[in-house]
Amino acid sequence: MIVRNCAGGIVFCGDKVLLICNDKREWSFPKGVLKEGDKTKLSDLAAKRVKLEAGVDGKVLAPCGKTNYEFYSVSRRKPVHNNISWFVMSSETDTPSAGHDEGILDAVFFPVETALTKITYSQDRSLLMMAYQKYREII
Repeated sequence: MIVRNCAGGIVFCGDKVLLICNDKREWSFPKGVLKEGDKTKLSDLAAKRVKLEAGVDGKVLAPCGKTNYEFYSVSRRKPVHNNISWFVMSSETDTPSAGHDEGILDAVFFPVETALTKITYSQDRSLLMMAYQKYREII
């Protein structure tokens, strides 16, 4: 099994949250893999992925927990386990641009209530609720 460390950002602008739509038409949050041997801090990786996937300059406010999932990689012929560290972030603007070079079809700031209906995976919905509570406490 391949085990990968990843980081992602849950970015708020007021009462809106950033979602991306990937090439599988799944709505989620920007995230990426920390390459083996890379010494980048996970919070910096999260900010970088937000910029690459959604064109948004996100400011990291606080850590927001971890999730993980497994899938079978057909190209590698092995199962993959992703450990994702999440960060609550803020943005001054709510005008993202989809990172098509990163396989992102769309990037949108949705009102939190709308985002809850768009998000593909239930663990991401739970993560959003926790992140939004933390964001409201910080601001």
